[in-house]
Amino acid sequence: MDSDHFNIPEIHFEVSFSEVQAHYIEVKMSIGKLNQPYVDLKMPVWSPGSYLIREYAKNVERFRSLDKTGNTIAYQKISKNTWRIPTESLDQIEVFYTVYGFEVSVRTNFFDSDRAFIVPTATFLHIDGRIDNPSTVSIHLKDTWASISTGLKQIEAHKFYAANFDVLYDTPIEAGNQDIWKFQAAGVEHECAMVGGGSYDKERLTRDITRIVEEETRIWGSNPNERYVIITHNYQSGGGGLEHLNSTVLGASRNAYLNETSYKNYLSLVAHEYFHLWNVKRLRPKALGPFNYDAENYTTGLWIMEGFTSYYDNLIIKRCGFYDEKEYLSLLANDFNIVLNRPGHTIQSAAASSFDTWIKYYRPDENSMNSGISYYNKGAMLTALLDIKIIAATEGKIKLDDVIREAYEEFFLKLDRGFEENEFRSLAERIAGTSLDDIFDAAHQDGELEYNDYFNLVGYEIVDTNANNNTLTLGITTNKVDGLILVSTVEKDSGAYDAGLNVKDELIAINNNRLDIKDKEMDFIVQHAKEGEILNFLVARDGLLREILVQIRKSNKKVYEIRPLKEQTFLQELLGKIWMA
Repeated sequence: MDSDHFNIPEIHFEVSFSEVQAHYIEVKMSIGKLNQPYVDLKMPVWSPGSYLIREYAKNVERFRSLDKTGNTIAYQKISKNTWRIPTESLDQIEVFYTVYGFEVSVRTNFFDSDRAFIVPTATFLHIDGRIDNPSTVSIHLKDTWASISTGLKQIEAHKFYAANFDVLYDTPIEAGNQDIWKFQAAGVEHECAMVGGGSYDKERLTRDITRIVEEETRIWGSNPNERYVIITHNYQSGGGGLEHLNSTVLGASRNAYLNETSYKNYLSLVAHEYFHLWNVKRLRPKALGPFNYDAENYTTGLWIMEGFTSYYDNLIIKRCGFYDEKEYLSLLANDFNIVLNRPGHTIQSAAASSFDTWIKYYRPDENSMNSGISYYNKGAMLTALLDIKIIAATEGKIKLDDVIREAYEEFFLKLDRGFEENEFRSLAERIAGTSLDDIFDAAHQDGELEYNDYFNLVGYEIVDTNANNNTLTLGITTNKVDGLILVSTVEKDSGAYDAGLNVKDELIAINNNRLDIKDKEMDFIVQHAKEGEILNFLVARDGLLREILVQIRKSNKKVYEIRPLKEQTFLQELLGKIWMA
């Protein structure tokens, strides 16, 4: 046995809520079996699955450290997220601090008098160099709260165990009075925890989520969990989701369950985050585990992780019978519309979008549409082509399902490590029996493939239904602030872009016609203008008036539709049925 085994510190956290109405929780960290001159306690700066430096340590307050007799130990903060505590001759210390949390999202702490959503990366400190250290967490519920929902292993009432800090940091905790029910799916116990009320039907959700779980388990061949927790935060208006090792946190609108479209969107979100159980949490690029919690973890592979998942989420909903073929193809076409209507698709690849997610995707601004794309949508586009090409190359004997299942077995179950993209490509080509260079290379290039070269293989085509539309556009969007009409975006290569119309310009008049807040004048002028006509804008910029001449041009907006070819060969029809099966 490694001698280090006998020097593993004992770490226990206690969380209490005496100031939760003011959005604070109290954390006590007890560390025993110390045998070192000092300990550096660190808080992560980001959360796995959400690729942005969030500086969680900014919300830590009232930090203090004591020895086992209650004497204060002077500590030193040596970096933005590191506290150094001298421990010479000490075998045990206690650390107390409060954490502020009042940001509504699936990746940040939120505490109020009704509940506490605890994001472990934003709450718990670890000993530098001791990520592998086990720990326990006790939650001291408010008297008016009844429940705790978490994927952590429960060892006593309200006390939980994490084998290491990777597990702790990947397992959120919900405390309050959430509506909880449990069911079995694919041999796994599932817990649904609904927060904030809502119009949901438990029986219907149980039935429909079970179908999703069983279809995804069928794709991957086995389910890695004994238990899985789905925490849903229901708001007046909400959305988003974040995957975890054996749980997920979703955002939803509490009354959206009564609307069929919104309900299916929720199921698609469940399918997306559940798919991450395998794709990201276990099958992953090398850069995505083990993690460096102190800095960015760069990878070009998110087009595979999020792109594959974004392709499969709606496909799984179709396979489960919630979408018909037309609905599904419309959703797939939407990925093409989103990407190809952004000027940024000509200058940023899916792989580059992945690598730069730390500085771009989670930090959008007024120029984002001109400077980049999302690896979610572009990745889904490329994944569709990959699936189609594999089906066509094997005459329907192999699908992408078979590739990802084999990759999961090879890299996670057998080798227990992340993959390099060239390894994943080689495995996919071996299974498909054909080169996939065109698609994998396209993920790293700015240009576009000839998409119908792929869709036609399975008897479908993608068509721009707006190709012959003569709609005119200025190339701007606007918003209304305090009765003012302000430019919010300017599309690259539009008349407004070339003329120098700026975001935040106040639009006052066009051709000496005063603009109204309801856009009646602007709509009338644009609708009755002729292509190439020059419009004279009166704008206010930084309090100064100026005139800007803007040419109105034909809109180049694409409206793609994916549909069956009018005439299909027997093989195209057969392969198309396999693709849609």
